[in-house]
Amino acid sequence: MPETNREPEDREAVDEAALSARLESVRAEIADAERAAGREPGGVDLLPVSKFHPAAAARAITRLGVTDLGENRDQEARDKAAEVPEAAFHMIGQIQTKKANSVARWAAAVHSVDSVRLAEKLDHGVALALERGDRSATAPGGALGPFAADGVVPCLVQLSADGDTSRGGATEEDLPAVLDALEAAEHLAAAGVMCVPPLDSDPKEVFDRARAIADREGERLGRNLVLSAGMTADLTEAIAAGSDIVRVGTAIFGPRPVA
Repeated sequence: MPETNREPEDREAVDEAALSARLESVRAEIADAERAAGREPGGVDLLPVSKFHPAAAARAITRLGVTDLGENRDQEARDKAAEVPEAAFHMIGQIQTKKANSVARWAAAVHSVDSVRLAEKLDHGVALALERGDRSATAPGGALGPFAADGVVPCLVQLSADGDTSRGGATEEDLPAVLDALEAAEHLAAAGVMCVPPLDSDPKEVFDRARAIADREGERLGRNLVLSAGMTADLTEAIAAGSDIVRVGTAIFGPRPVA
C-alpha cells in the first residue's frame, strides 16, 4: 500500500482551535507577569513541553508558529524529532550518562546537565553524531539562539536547589565546575542555569537564588547567562525573579493522553 500524507490525520487528531486558545492564554499570562515585574514585553521565552503527547500535537503547534519544544525522555523525544524535523526539541529531563550519545543526536538544547562527566559525554556524543552525519537537531531560537552555532549545542546546568542530586541537578558548590566543563567543550556552549523548585520549597526563594547564581557565574565567565525556571503553577514568581525561559506543558497541550 503506498504511503499517504499524514497531515490530514494529524489535523483530525488534534483540536487545533483548543490548542491555539490554550497557547494564547499562557502567552497572556506571561505578558501579565512581565508587566507586573516591570520587565520588557516579550522578554520571556515560552517553551511548550510536549512530553507524553503525540507527534501530531507537536506538529500542530508548529503550525501555530512555535519553533521550540521541551521533552523529558530520550526515546520519546528522539522519535518526535524524526517525525517533526521543523521543531527544535530541548531536553529538559534528567539524563543518564549512558543516554548521552542518543540525546546528542536530536537535542537542539539541553537544560539538565548536572555533572562534569555528563558534559563530557554529551560533547563526545555530538562530535560522534556530526562525524556520522546523523545529528538531525534544528537550532534553537529565543534566548538560547545566540549560543547556538554549527555543531554547537547550548546547554544549561541544572541546579539542585535542596542539594538532593538523586533527582537531578548539581549542587551550588559543584555548578561552576560543570559550567566550566561546558565552556571547555568543543561542541557545547555554557548558556545558563535551570532549576525546578522542590515540592516543599518556596518557589520565589529558589528562583531568586538561581537568578543570583546565574548572574554571578555570568560575571565570572564574562557574559550574560540564561535562567530557565518556572512552570505552569509558578511562572509568575519565576518571571518576577528574572527567568528568561518558562516551561509549560499541560496548560498548553491539555491533559496527558491515557495509555
